[in-house]
Order: sequence, then C-alpha cells, then structure tokens
Amino acid sequence: MVPPMRAEAGPDSSVETDPSARPVLKWWLEAAMTLGFYIVYSAIRNQFGSALGDSVRDRSYENALDIIGVEESMGLYIEEWTQQQFLDWDWFIVFWNVFYGSFHFIVTIFVMVYLFCRFPARYILMRSMLAVTTASALIGFALYPLMPPRLLSNCASQYGACEPGHNYVDTLVDPGGLWSFESGTMEAISNQYAAMPSLHVAWSVWCMIGLYPVLKRRSTRAVIAGYPLLTLFSIVVTANHYWIDAVGGLVSVGLGMLLAPRLSQYLPGGDRRRRRASAV
Repeated sequence: MVPPMRAEAGPDSSVETDPSARPVLKWWLEAAMTLGFYIVYSAIRNQFGSALGDSVRDRSYENALDIIGVEESMGLYIEEWTQQQFLDWDWFIVFWNVFYGSFHFIVTIFVMVYLFCRFPARYILMRSMLAVTTASALIGFALYPLMPPRLLSNCASQYGACEPGHNYVDTLVDPGGLWSFESGTMEAISNQYAAMPSLHVAWSVWCMIGLYPVLKRRSTRAVIAGYPLLTLFSIVVTANHYWIDAVGGLVSVGLGMLLAPRLSQYLPGGDRRRRRASAV
C-alpha cells in the first residue's frame, strides 16, 4: 500500500504546485477512454460464468463449497451468521443494498474527477492503477467462477444452487434496493458468478490509496480510510461475496500498483510526466 504522506510534501508536490509542470489532459478524452474501457471490460466479463450454462453453474457451486471449507477450517466462516443478525432490520438492509449498488460507482467516479481536477499528475498514475486492477479481475472471473452466497439457497433463479444447508437471503430482492440481479435486464447482462475477486473491495481500496495522501484533514482521512471496511461489510451482509473475495480484490490492487507506473508512460499525459520526472 502507498505509505501515507502529507499532500504538501508528497512526491508529486512539485508537479502539482508548479502550474507549468501540470500535465495537459483533455476531459473528453479521459471520459471516452474510461467509458470505452468499461464497455470492453463488461463485454469480456459477461462472456464467462453464468452465460455458459449448467456446467459452469455446477462448477461455481463446487468452488463456493471449497471457499466455505477454507473459511471453516480457519474458524472464520462468518458470512451466514453476519447476515442473519440483521435480516429483521429492513431499513438497515435497504441502506446497505443501496450502498452496495451505488457507492461502488459514485465514490470511484468522484475520486477520479477530484484527482483529475486537483492533482492531475497523481490522476495519471491512479488512472492506470484502476485500469490494471479492473482488468486483472477478469482472470479470476474466467478461471474461477464462484457462486455468491445469495445464490446458494436461491431456488427462484436459474443461476441458483437451491441446495439445503444454506440460509442466505438475496437482500437485493427482499427487502430490495435500487436494483437486483434478478431483474430481467441485469440477469441477462450480468455474470452471476463474477465474485472472485471482489471489485467492490478493490475499487474502495483504490479510492483510499488515491485520496488519503492528498487529504489534509484528519476527519476526511478517517472517512476514506474507513471506506474499504464499510464496503467489506456491505458485500458480506448483502450476501454478494465471501470475505475471501475481498482478499482477491487486494491481490488485484497489488497488481495494479505494480504495473501502473509502466502503463502510465503510454497513456495520454504520461510521456510529459516521465520527462518531468527525469528532469527533476
């Protein structure tokens, strides 16, 4: 993880405070690149998993049992117990359904726009890190289809296992939120077994890494530092992930951190930033 640093003394401080050294970025090009990348990523993601039929469904269920077995061997199979503690509180579950379905995009987009406007040199690096993090998740989705907890005891969905011994509730359906995976459109376009790694957790950690070093107030630093923990709770209480999926998300973030500096050199703004760095 990137070590905490003061915004005014960070490694990009000379770049950010010197107007002549600020990289020239075009917002419309960045928006087009981001949208294009996400469309391609979504198309590739949805070619695996639930789109391939019963054989993948069976494999995803077996993988889920393996994950549960690993967690049980560690004494940390807590997903079912955690959800059961809160199912009677509809308002509480609805909040976390909305959190799960919307903050994932809203906070990430906010961080990208904020860095683009205020810290463009840092934005260049973080943009590449997010791209690698997201793209690397496709490896897990393709090689390790994983049935999320909400589908283990779901007999209504064609993607569910409907097996005894599991007591999960798909809270996005009941009590509901802004949307659910069982709506006609979402069911048709989503990969129901894209659970490992958790990009919700990966993106929340990316948001923390991107913002923490440039925030000056302790209160805002505390909020962004706690965001990944809130995201972890949301994916568990809504039964959309196992906590081990979050570990997979951290691996994706680590890969993003490793490859982002090299990728940044080949994207808009990167060459100029590299020349500045070599001149300092």
